[in-house]
Amino acid sequence: MALYRVKPTRTDEKIAKAISRHANPAYEKAAEALSWGADEHVLIALAAGFWLYARGCGERARVTSNHLLLTTAVVTLLPHVLKSVFDQERPDRRTIRGHLHGIPFSGKPFDAFPSGHAIHVGALASAATELPPRQRNLVWGVGAGLVLTRVVLLAHWLSDVLAGLAIGALAERLLRFWTGYGSTPEA
Repeated sequence: MALYRVKPTRTDEKIAKAISRHANPAYEKAAEALSWGADEHVLIALAAGFWLYARGCGERARVTSNHLLLTTAVVTLLPHVLKSVFDQERPDRRTIRGHLHGIPFSGKPFDAFPSGHAIHVGALASAATELPPRQRNLVWGVGAGLVLTRVVLLAHWLSDVLAGLAIGALAERLLRFWTGYGSTPEA
């Protein structure tokens, strides 16, 4: 049992009930597939691949790849630490109707807070602020879609996702002091 129990807000509960009422297997399968885009295993593999690629590139690419790999590693561990401190029942454990309409069971029953996928996306979205506007907006748009899948799947309450985004962004910003990311002028 964790040290703190987090309760969902009334808004969280209303959103989960609405999703449960309107769920259907096709949407849930699509959301489940899209959700993999923010999975820790996928992201750490991509960050490691970029890090290896950047070894043969210029200084800016190496600093960026170092930062992204370190950030991805930290935000991969962070949700596991936080979930050992906080307990919150997942919304998918509170519905029968939703399961009849295709909502799957997600993870451990009391590991809702915070959303690990959202922590990953928050960190990457924060790092994307250094990109040109077109690429930054693409990262933000894709990230928003990815974290919304966690709400649609009833794996997390909306507040878990919002907290995860903030935690991820904060972690990324703090790591900039160590990695120097974002402090190098445009080439």
